[in-house]
Amino acid sequence: MKAFLGSVVCAVVMTGFNTASVGATAPQAGTAAASDNLLNSRIEERIHKDPSLRKRKIDVAVEGGVATLTGTVATDGERAKAKQLATIKGVARVDNRIVVDQAAATTGTAATAKEKTKEGAEKVVDKTKEGLSKTGEVITDAWITTRVKSKFVGEDLLKGSDINVDTNDHIVTLKGTVMAAAARARAIEQAKEVEGVHKVVDHLTIGPKKP
Repeated sequence: MKAFLGSVVCAVVMTGFNTASVGATAPQAGTAAASDNLLNSRIEERIHKDPSLRKRKIDVAVEGGVATLTGTVATDGERAKAKQLATIKGVARVDNRIVVDQAAATTGTAATAKEKTKEGAEKVVDKTKEGLSKTGEVITDAWITTRVKSKFVGEDLLKGSDINVDTNDHIVTLKGTVMAAAARARAIEQAKEVEGVHKVVDHLTIGPKKP
């Protein structure tokens, strides 16, 4: 009977020991995973900050302290630089599987050139849309506003008038007061004569100039 009880006690003790061991292992696994994720983030950040590597496609994977690098670079120097940046404290080993391909540099350069060409084309389109005056100046809304105001200066019919000129998308809006109907007609006529004006909106009123 005593022998039987002794066996039971030993079994209970062993079971408790195994349970405790399993419980202790789980946090360690979680800690290791967190450490791998931290190392992964640090390596990616270092590679991204490097001027020669930020434009390359490089993937980083850290597991069990081993950093695996994959992707494509243009030179052996870039490949070596990536491994160097991945060799940080906490990394046991760097498995450098990056492929060297000269086309990577050509592709990157071509893409940059294409973007610049597109940007230049867009600017040309904008200038074409705005148009040029007879004197070669770009006809913008601000240019039109200035030209309209200058045509009102010295105009006899518009003496004593108070006219505000606003231009939006080559459409001129006239607001304020003029002394007579003839003055209103003259202001509209003068505004329409300015290059680049598509339309004149009349919000003028007839009456004495407001103080």
